[in-house]
Amino acid sequence: MSEPIAVQDQIAETLALLRAQLGVSGKDLTKALRKARHRLPRRIYRQATKLAKVEGMAGHPKLRLTLDTPALAKAAREVQNHLRDIDVADRRKGWWLGALGALAFNFLLFGAILLGFLMWQGVI
Repeated sequence: MSEPIAVQDQIAETLALLRAQLGVSGKDLTKALRKARHRLPRRIYRQATKLAKVEGMAGHPKLRLTLDTPALAKAAREVQNHLRDIDVADRRKGWWLGALGALAFNFLLFGAILLGFLMWQGVI
């Protein structure tokens, strides 16, 4: 009887990790996965989808007996390990560095266009 409850606990823990690490919101795993789809690798997303499909069945006392708990536990472990490995501070720093890099490129491009325009007008 402890294995079906473990599946529910693993689904809840996966949802909590999705909220904490990726900042997605959603009442259940299906809605949270829909928002986090493009931030997860394809393999991890497929494993999480397996969990989301059985989320409703895991709450039902008779239907949860039909679940393949070892496969679901493996999928939950894989998704949770991936989510735990995400460094939120590093992602934030990478986002800022990417934005500053794009801004620097735009300034350089603007300067080159301005210089070309001034040379074309004969000012320089």
